[in-house]
Amino acid sequence: MASLPLPEDPHLGIDGIKDKETKEKKKPIESVVFREDSGEGDRDMAPTAGGSIHRSGSRPQLDVSKAEIQGNVEEKYPTILLPNQSDDISHLALDIGGSLIKLVYFSRHEDQPVNDKRKRSVTERLGISNGNRRSYPILGGRLHFVKFETTKITECLDFIYSKQLHCGGAESCYSDGPGNDNAIIKATGGGAYKFADLFKERLGVSLDKEDEMDCLVAGANFLLKAIRHEAFTHMEGYKEFVQIDQNDLFPYLLVNIGSGVSMIKVDGDGKFQRVSGTNVGGGTYWGLGSLLTKCKSFDELLELSQKGDNRTIDMLVGDIYGGMDYSKIGLSASTIASSFGKTISESKELEDYRPEDISLSLLRMISYNIGQISYLTALRFGLKRIFFGGFFIRGHAYTMDTISFAVQFWSKGEAQAMFLRHEGFLGVLGAFMSYEKHGLDDLMVHQLVERFPMGAPYTGGKIHGPPLGDLNEKISWMEKFVRKGTEITAPVPMIPPGTTGLGGFEVPSSKGGTLRSDASALNVGVLHLVPTLDVFPLLADPKMYEPNTIDLSDHNELEYWFTVLSAHLPDLVDKAVASEGGTDDAKRRGDAFARAFSAHLARLMEEPAAYGKLGLANLLELREECLREFQFIDAYRSIKLRENEASLAVLPDLLMELDSMDEKTRMLTLIEGVLAANIFDWGSRACVDLYHKGTIIEIYRMSRNKMQRPWRVDDFDVFKERMLGAGENKHPPHRRALLFVDNSGADIVLGMLPLARELLRRGTEVVLVANSLPALNDVTAMELPAIVAEAAKHCDILRRAAEAGGLLVDAMINTSDASKNNSPSVPLMVVENGCGSPCIDLRQVSSELAAAAKDADLIILEGMGRALHTNLNACFKCDALKLAMVKNQRLAEKLVNGNIYDCVCKYEPAS
Repeated sequence: MASLPLPEDPHLGIDGIKDKETKEKKKPIESVVFREDSGEGDRDMAPTAGGSIHRSGSRPQLDVSKAEIQGNVEEKYPTILLPNQSDDISHLALDIGGSLIKLVYFSRHEDQPVNDKRKRSVTERLGISNGNRRSYPILGGRLHFVKFETTKITECLDFIYSKQLHCGGAESCYSDGPGNDNAIIKATGGGAYKFADLFKERLGVSLDKEDEMDCLVAGANFLLKAIRHEAFTHMEGYKEFVQIDQNDLFPYLLVNIGSGVSMIKVDGDGKFQRVSGTNVGGGTYWGLGSLLTKCKSFDELLELSQKGDNRTIDMLVGDIYGGMDYSKIGLSASTIASSFGKTISESKELEDYRPEDISLSLLRMISYNIGQISYLTALRFGLKRIFFGGFFIRGHAYTMDTISFAVQFWSKGEAQAMFLRHEGFLGVLGAFMSYEKHGLDDLMVHQLVERFPMGAPYTGGKIHGPPLGDLNEKISWMEKFVRKGTEITAPVPMIPPGTTGLGGFEVPSSKGGTLRSDASALNVGVLHLVPTLDVFPLLADPKMYEPNTIDLSDHNELEYWFTVLSAHLPDLVDKAVASEGGTDDAKRRGDAFARAFSAHLARLMEEPAAYGKLGLANLLELREECLREFQFIDAYRSIKLRENEASLAVLPDLLMELDSMDEKTRMLTLIEGVLAANIFDWGSRACVDLYHKGTIIEIYRMSRNKMQRPWRVDDFDVFKERMLGAGENKHPPHRRALLFVDNSGADIVLGMLPLARELLRRGTEVVLVANSLPALNDVTAMELPAIVAEAAKHCDILRRAAEAGGLLVDAMINTSDASKNNSPSVPLMVVENGCGSPCIDLRQVSSELAAAAKDADLIILEGMGRALHTNLNACFKCDALKLAMVKNQRLAEKLVNGNIYDCVCKYEPAS
């Protein structure tokens, strides 16, 4: 059982107060000289010039003397070679408890840097630098969470060896035997002492032992500061996430329930006191439970409680008062007056009682008392925020409900019990962060993105968790997944219990009567560490910003959108397989993707809060992550190319038509064109059906012909007045406009590019903001420069602007544009948004976009994903125009009280 040492006091467990001050600060040492040549070395070490990490005693040293840049010096985060580094500093940490071994390990992103001239041009023009980043920057990568039973430590060692985690994930850690004697892995928990020799013998590494309490607090602080949907309350089976303000985190009470219970007052990073505790904890439940029920494991005991009825054993207030409440002091008839109290007056033997009832009664007794003592401790120190964690909770709904009711009851609602999604990994996270080189505590919330690819809720994958099957098999993780695919079923969560008054519970029920022993692990994804993500600086109030306009907490809403995604799945699989040439391998991967994504949907249908706060944007992002996990990088690649070619072929005629209009007519025609072209969306079932009824040009013309005003949301006249003025009242042009583009083909070529051209004509710098990664048929920042280059062959305005913005390397000639003599030289740029989804969360955008936004005074958000699913209600510091055609009937009814194919033109002047 993973636990802290039992408290010294035999009753309340309150021992002496322990102060923990901030750890020794890093000491600067010799400077670093960089050279531009390349060499071989540890790719994972990434300190910057001017410093290193100081270690004391036998801990590993990070030697940065004679460090040099390896590879391309122009990369934003170039790899640095450390030729004098002798100690291996691992990207792995362990928490080895009595029951479970928890691992946290870090893997670098495998994406290879590209020679992107666009990026270099944008960097130069916008002045993006790494000067404000950390002293020891983390390169992009992922943080993984894995569990093993301690009794299966051999499997854990095999897993570490198979991924070479004890060597920092190097491809070849050693060939004929154990690694060098200097290799060290951070570890905490009692097993760090017990199994130290085994790790040395099997892996050739030493375990550097970290204090458990230090690690618990460090891990909790990191999670509460870094993970947006980490903390939650749990009352009457309902989970509600709580956003913690980083500036208002301390002080709080951390209650760690292991074998015993420790209550820790946390005042800051590295500052805490163990102020109380109790020896009645998880060990008590397991120990008494095994004596009374003959259960052999903690999980078996918990599973029994699922089927129990504590009223057969506990004495309730109603038993004393003839079924009545004791209303004078606020006790309902169902409140437990005495745990196990009924057994006093009944002449029964132990075997006459159901083990299920005993287990539940015992669980309630211990949980209530932990909740009460925790609140009294918090009251003593004036703390209103209490976080519970430890092996005892394990995501168990009844346990959390009981603790929550106790805290609410005794505090009269003034205090809340809160729980952590990663509660089982507090200690190991703290151990991981004790490698100073990681510096994770400096990362902001927007730099960590939690993903749930194939490896969650199921273990498996090349880098996301333990391989399925024999670790020594020389086959890919994908093949293992496909082999195991028929065995995959969605986990069965617990249905919340009903309640009948303060503290009293009806007979608990559980769908399937099953409790998964790894329930808490199912709620933990992979943390993508992206130091280049920033909060969008033009949000009016980032703290109040909520991207999702559709809240899936409504079960009917959830069911509808799950049905939509499921119905779209076969077509998506067909497109994905076709994008890879329709090979047998692609078909196997397509089938595996469909099963994995369907399993995610089934899991979320049963427990929508399993992966954090769920919105429609999260669902769409999950789908794209799953596609990428199965190596379907761009499922709509061929379709996008075909539609781009068709649209570019008719662009010159459209531009000529626009140039023949007066500016008022042209402005309306441009906005109509954006709305009409937005109909080309492979993410909409209704629009996909249209593709079978005509060519791309025919559909576009049909859509344009239906552009009759007033639109469902119609702020065009206000926008036109800002752009063109009214009478003598003329407004200066916008300095810089950010155009968040949507789909490839007609949408970008016939809709957004002509609008961008008009803005350029008026002297406004234009930044086209596109996805970093493919999603459906959305255009990407990598694809846009080529599209702009083709369009610029027919338009002098676009050509000059693209040259000024660094999108065109060679000047083009033979352009034919009626107004080329008057065309300005303001730049047209392309930046990536940091996203790979049809939607966008503006709390996490690329540093490119954040830099471009600083001088922008106009935002145009286009498309359902960016302007309806997300950001319809977002408020900005600058002018904002939101344009979309609604291509879903339910969405039309819910958001704009309209119908499918209604249009939204929502203009909001700077707030």
